[in-house]
Formats: sequence, C-alpha cells, structure tokens
Amino acid sequence: MTDVETAYGPARVHTHPVDDPRAVLVLGHGAGGGVGAPDLVAATEAARSTGVSVVLVEQPYRVAGRRSPAPARQLDAAWTAVLATLAGDELPLVVGGRSAGARVACRTASAVGAVAVLCLAFPLRPPGGRASRLAELDAVELPTLVVQGERDPFGIPPPAPKRTVVLVPGDHSLRRGLDEVRDAVATWFQPGRGLLDSAGRPQPG
Repeated sequence: MTDVETAYGPARVHTHPVDDPRAVLVLGHGAGGGVGAPDLVAATEAARSTGVSVVLVEQPYRVAGRRSPAPARQLDAAWTAVLATLAGDELPLVVGGRSAGARVACRTASAVGAVAVLCLAFPLRPPGGRASRLAELDAVELPTLVVQGERDPFGIPPPAPKRTVVLVPGDHSLRRGLDEVRDAVATWFQPGRGLLDSAGRPQPG
C-alpha cells in the first residue's frame, strides 16, 4: 500500500503483483465504496489467475475519509496522476473500475495509454431518467469489456464492435454474480481466448 500525491491530496495504491506479469490492470472504485468491493476483489482474483498484475486505486476523497465523491475533473486528474507513476512498468496497461470508477477509466483511457478498458457495473443512466452516459463508453476506441448485472437499475449498455457486454446475475452491486464476474474477466484475459496474447499484446480482431 502506497500513497501517491495528487493535486487533490494523496491517493492510495494497493498492488497485487504476479510473477512474470503479461500486463497490469488498474482498477478504481465506485462513488460511495472502496477498493474492497466484492466485484473488484473478484476481478482482481480473475486477472491474477491469468498472469496479470492488479493495482487498485483509492481516490483522494476516500483516503481523506469522505464518502461523497469529488467532481469528475478532480477524479480524472487524480487518476491520471496515479497512472503516471506506473508508466515505467512498460507492460500493457488495462484500466477500469466499478461504476463511477469505470466512468473515470473510460474518460481517461486514451490519455494514459491504455490498451483496453474493463467496466464493472457501468452506471449507464441514474434511476430517475436522467441523461444517458453512453457517450463515455462510445468514446472509447479500445477493446472494452462491460460486466453488468442483468437487473441493474442503472441500465445495460449495448454491445458494440469493440465492446463486449456480459450479463451476470444480480443488480448494480454485482454481489450475486461474483462467480460469473470472475469467469468473464478471466476469459477476457486468457491467452489465446480473449484480450491479450501470451506476451501481453492485444490480440487482433
């Protein structure tokens, strides 16, 4: 566990390395939760089982003990500051997160040099009918995996040419579909079957 200084206070980095990693997956948490969310834990286990190291990032507002999230521009700036400290790893970088953390990853994927994006419970539309956030997903020009509860009240994003959507049991929390979350993430990362080849390079197609 390491703190990284950002313009909005320290962020906290939790590293889960593997031997001889093929890639690194960096995940952010949801608006009101932390890096111990069950789906983040499941995704971490799945990625590590395929030879991918995982880094979990706590935003500065959480490190400071606040539950109310910071504005999007602050979240994005703190996230990119943390990602800049990982640039020397020279491994393929996959970014993602759950809910609000997935939105941050989508908005910044190109800027941080990611090769792909993993979204857990992407909050497509807040309950109550406010504007859709599909544009944030559509702006990502990288391979993207969305793992979504089949009864998510925030809605279900549609698939797209570079976007795979996997539905699992449960709602926005993904607590009931953890085995399916693991399977979806592991399959995506599995050499020869999903996103990356055995050397960690993105597979064509």
